[in-house]
Amino acid sequence: MAVAAAVLLLSSCVGPAAGDASGPAPSTTSRSTSSTSHPSAPPAPRTARAAVAVNIYAGTRPGNLSVITKQARNLVYVPNTVSNTVQVIDPRTYTVTATYPTGREPQHVVPSWDMKTLWVNDDRGNDLVPIDPRTGRPGRPVHVEDPYNLYFTPDGAHALVMAERMRRIDVRNPRTMALEHSLPVPCHGVNHADYSADLSFFVASCEFSGKLLVVDRDATKLIKVIDLSGLRTSGAGTTGMASRTGPRASLMPGASAMPQDVRLTPDGTRFLVADMLRNGIWVVRASTLRVERFIPTGKGAHGIYPDRAGRRIFVSNRDEGSISVLDASSLVITATWRIPGAGSPDMGGVSTDGSKLWLSGRYNSEVYVLDTGTGRLLRRIKVNAGPHGLLVWPQPGNFSLGHTGNMR
Repeated sequence: MAVAAAVLLLSSCVGPAAGDASGPAPSTTSRSTSSTSHPSAPPAPRTARAAVAVNIYAGTRPGNLSVITKQARNLVYVPNTVSNTVQVIDPRTYTVTATYPTGREPQHVVPSWDMKTLWVNDDRGNDLVPIDPRTGRPGRPVHVEDPYNLYFTPDGAHALVMAERMRRIDVRNPRTMALEHSLPVPCHGVNHADYSADLSFFVASCEFSGKLLVVDRDATKLIKVIDLSGLRTSGAGTTGMASRTGPRASLMPGASAMPQDVRLTPDGTRFLVADMLRNGIWVVRASTLRVERFIPTGKGAHGIYPDRAGRRIFVSNRDEGSISVLDASSLVITATWRIPGAGSPDMGGVSTDGSKLWLSGRYNSEVYVLDTGTGRLLRRIKVNAGPHGLLVWPQPGNFSLGHTGNMR
């Protein structure tokens, strides 16, 4: 991993910011990885000693397909939470080529750490449905309790199931999904996460409690809790719809923030957290774990996706039908793309070559394809009801950290 001393120097010059919850920041010193081996899988990354890469997503640039991902069919997978199906789209023709039944409320389609399996998360159906990326066809479901979202430790030794309604993170065997241990969490709605640049810890959002959790790499202990609800946001209201269906869709008493997707900036210095209720992005300094500022983007800010060059960041504003484009370094909004005739852009990813942004239209039973150069809407594709955690596959990268393609 390349070292950027200048980035570290800049990071160390930033003073304390308001809104920090008490507790020390996790160590960024190097640590050994698990000895668990994964034959035929990409090698586990080596952590850096108190260092940050110039572009942590350098391995996700176009052309960096592994031997495994080169065998995958070029397809887009759409889990539909209302209709309980997963649909397959051919990105060359923009047509739905297959529809498969799933368990109740499929939320996300997640590539495994070794990129050999795509997992459909049926949280209300309490199972994970494996899809073979070489064929695009599902296999036999594996019983897993409450798999709202799915991540993997950086060495591939463990799967991390975000058991949202159970208020815990379940650590499982990444191949069999057998339970190894659980980490109870002091919040409601734990669901999205991303790892630090040195891969020693991750930050997870608690949607219904307005909090962020800082957890060690293997989910054995809680390091810190950051409460966003008490923080002020300049220029942003609390008018987001906060409109997920079901009994878990209500904020807890006292919560005035609704954190969603979490992604690290390409330079590795800041975590970005979309807030659907505050309508923008929280910026958290990775070295101190203190909230630096808030950036208003649009109503219902939800998904965060870096481009293939690590120069821009796309934020989907679900409740106003727009996408905010941020400069990855300055975090200045450089453009706002609006879905013609309105829409509900939710989650998805960037195409393999970086030319297209695919997003599910959560409340419109459609999928959007946008040109990443101009923001022009290229296609609206009708799908079943409730499209959510869409996956574009294959994607370049050395390994998968989970979600809808958090690749490194």
